[in-house]
Amino acid sequence: MRHLLNPLDFSVEEIDDLLALARDIEKNLPRYAHVCDGKKLATLFYEPSTRTRLSFEAAMMNLGGNVLGFSSANSSSAAKGESVADTIRMISCYADICAMRHPKEGSAFVAAQKAEIPVINAGDGGHQHPTQTLTDLMTIRSLKGRLDNLTIGLCGDLKFGRTVHSLISAMVRYPGVKFVLISPPELRIPDSIREDVLEANNIPFEEVGNLDDALGSLDILYMTRVQKERFFNEEDYIRLKDCYILTRKKMKLAKPDMYILHPLPRVNEISVAVDNDPRAAYFTQVFCGKIIRMALILKLLDRIPAPFDQQLPAPERHQPQVVHNHLHCGNPRCITTIEQELPQAFRPVEEKPGAFRCIYCEALVD
Repeated sequence: MRHLLNPLDFSVEEIDDLLALARDIEKNLPRYAHVCDGKKLATLFYEPSTRTRLSFEAAMMNLGGNVLGFSSANSSSAAKGESVADTIRMISCYADICAMRHPKEGSAFVAAQKAEIPVINAGDGGHQHPTQTLTDLMTIRSLKGRLDNLTIGLCGDLKFGRTVHSLISAMVRYPGVKFVLISPPELRIPDSIREDVLEANNIPFEEVGNLDDALGSLDILYMTRVQKERFFNEEDYIRLKDCYILTRKKMKLAKPDMYILHPLPRVNEISVAVDNDPRAAYFTQVFCGKIIRMALILKLLDRIPAPFDQQLPAPERHQPQVVHNHLHCGNPRCITTIEQELPQAFRPVEEKPGAFRCIYCEALVD
């Protein structure tokens, strides 16, 4: 049984096969209309969602399956104090596969430890969002014809932007990829991404504060909103929310074949006037999201039809030593802050002797 918690749970070869399957689904939708007859997808959404939840539900229904679940923590027993571990054990009795979104980082990891069905991380706080990354990869390849030798600009909330973290983690495995990270100092990418992903893999990147100066060098611009729900202090949100706004005037600085992506929803970081620019690809992303999630469901349920049914071995990922001791994760967004029965557990940071990262949220403890 496989889960998808992080983009690195799939090898590059597996992702390539998944993208090929998605292309076939897009061209031959009727062929897949009954592949999941009798199967049930549980959508456990503790946080609001439009695209991710509905695309998962549409994906499963397009495959002939059924959907059950909840769209808010308040409409589930979480409102009574039920833990993620207990919820997923119960859901395993009702469904064949589960997509879960939760505001706390590391929640999907906890679910996967207790589940008897495949778990898909549909976003765990500001940590990871691997199915959005699959969506992004499908979109980029369909527009540019490749995933290598690209300069990708990521703009906005890079600190709490789980889509940004997942996309960087996936794209560093393709040769010739460079990143331009555009954000105010307060919203720079986390150290876990900068040090453990970019620097550890010798990936060229630069951090800048000015969008205009970066536009001319980009092949892809990935815009993100400043997320009000991730701030503890509303004054900080108000101060930062309008730091980047992409307009038609700014688009004149970009290459003719630079495409704009956005995981949506947007607030005002992309002017609606940009929607008519042929380089605006964020609604194409939405369509790709449904198709790639159909492919993912088939893979995790082992329902891929021939000739795409040759399963590649799972990637061999190094399992770091896990330390259980007196350390305590101080990240207020970690799942351990609300589910205190979870053991405090950490992995050593090879590049920093004496330092550790929480196994749930990857926060640094030293």
